[in-house]
Amino acid sequence: KDLLERTLPMEIITTHKNVDFDALASVFAAALLYKDAQVVLPKSINPNVRAFLALHKDLFPHNSPGEIVTRSVTRLVVVDAQSWSRIDGNLDLRENQELEIHLWDHHTRTGDFKTSWSCVEKVGATSALLVNRMKKDQVSLSPIEATLFLAGIYEDTGSMSFPSTTADDARAVAFLLDKGGDLSMVKNFLRPAYGPKQKDVLFEMLQKAEREKHNGHTMSLSTMEIEGHIPGLSIVVDMYQDILNVDIAFGIFWERKKDQCLVIGRSTGETADMGAIMRHLGGGGHPNAGSALLHKTGPDDTREWILKIMKGSHNVSVQISDLMSYPVFTVSPDTPMKDVALLLRDKGCTGFPVTDDRKVVGIISRRDFRKIRKDRQINAPVKAFMSTKVHSVGPQNSVIDAVKLMVREDIGRLPVIENEHLIGLVTRSDTMRYYYNLLPD
Repeated sequence: KDLLERTLPMEIITTHKNVDFDALASVFAAALLYKDAQVVLPKSINPNVRAFLALHKDLFPHNSPGEIVTRSVTRLVVVDAQSWSRIDGNLDLRENQELEIHLWDHHTRTGDFKTSWSCVEKVGATSALLVNRMKKDQVSLSPIEATLFLAGIYEDTGSMSFPSTTADDARAVAFLLDKGGDLSMVKNFLRPAYGPKQKDVLFEMLQKAEREKHNGHTMSLSTMEIEGHIPGLSIVVDMYQDILNVDIAFGIFWERKKDQCLVIGRSTGETADMGAIMRHLGGGGHPNAGSALLHKTGPDDTREWILKIMKGSHNVSVQISDLMSYPVFTVSPDTPMKDVALLLRDKGCTGFPVTDDRKVVGIISRRDFRKIRKDRQINAPVKAFMSTKVHSVGPQNSVIDAVKLMVREDIGRLPVIENEHLIGLVTRSDTMRYYYNLLPD
């Protein structure tokens, strides 16, 4: 009877190898939408996900790839993946020309599935797409299911803190909380393993850390040899990035016996699209996090490959040259202060660079007028009151560099200097427009 049931036409739902919580949540959310489909999980599952399944085994039934008679599959539903290389090899059905493929994903890149239907939208988590569809279709779910789906969204959005998080993710979370989702359980299962092994790895990574500049951003890369599987390496790289306070971080973990390198990368804000970088290495991920496993590749070659990709990468944030104002209104060192006061009022500015033959020799701002003690000093030249300690940035600097400098020095504008000449000006208002996504298209 079991053999007969297995050879009947069937629908299956699956996801990528190394199943994380977003992938797990997505397959079981899809199971509520595709009532006749069976969930098939790859053999490789993240440790914290495996712990969740061990505890909830009876509530979330699933099959292994070896239990499926692939010739009987008529519809394949894939969640959180867009290429065959990310699917368990036992479920490689690409030769089946009659196969109907449905795809759900939040990665907007194009993969190699020949889909008959797809839902691909730029949200923080694939599970949010499915939850919002369930909400629309009025699908009922239990508090435990709601908790799993919450875990999927929280994992891929960094508890709703990653820049990739959208209003659709928030709407899905609100719906799941309303259905009894338990955030304390989510916190317990999302907490990564960090023990003596991870501590030793982090200590060695910090000792071997390399640090350099990349397109105005700080980048660090560390290579080390490991033996066997060490869980929690992703949290180690997270902590490594935080401790070194860098924008971009790479951990290269080499297993000599298997002759393979695991690469884990992290980036902050829009410094680099880590998912795109890892896809060059044959892996994948999101703008802020990604990984790749390189077979028959040593650590030195892996490091050089990463650096080569980074040098050719244009997936960096807006630079000062994209943000600055130009041409810049300036005053000469001999301009009377009373004229400057009128110019500040007429132009609605709070300060001007002071230039001599296009070279910035000072900055005059409204606060400098406090230095005037006598009425006759209003006729004195700017050079008597300007600040000669000029902080500046170059056109290739990042917005983050400019903001750090403004905060540290408590200044509201920075001249943009190239070849010792003034070419633009960036202000606090410019940086705020950038951070609140108010830049022109």
